[in-house]
Amino acid sequence: MEYTVINNEKDQRFEIHLDGYIAFEQYKLFDGGISYIHTEVPPELGGKGIAAYIAKYVLDYAEEHHLKVKPYCPFIKAYIDKHPEYQANSLFHTKESHENEN
Repeated sequence: MEYTVINNEKDQRFEIHLDGYIAFEQYKLFDGGISYIHTEVPPELGGKGIAAYIAKYVLDYAEEHHLKVKPYCPFIKAYIDKHPEYQANSLFHTKESHENEN
């Protein structure tokens, strides 16, 4: 599967272009961090794992740019839950927040 990812700064979203369709992750920047708020994948791209590609890309982007992550989007939060290597950079996945859940 070949796709292109762009950071559409005007619309504040990371876009994956594949087979003439666009899937995206909407974001907002804040001082020292980035909030991921909405993933949208067109039905034509469903079942191809596009949401996971977006999640990995946007979390790697945040890490590379030393941004803390607020994963308001359930797709991003679920990806972090399954990939603990991203938890240290997430503002909602600290050791203290997991202790408070119990």
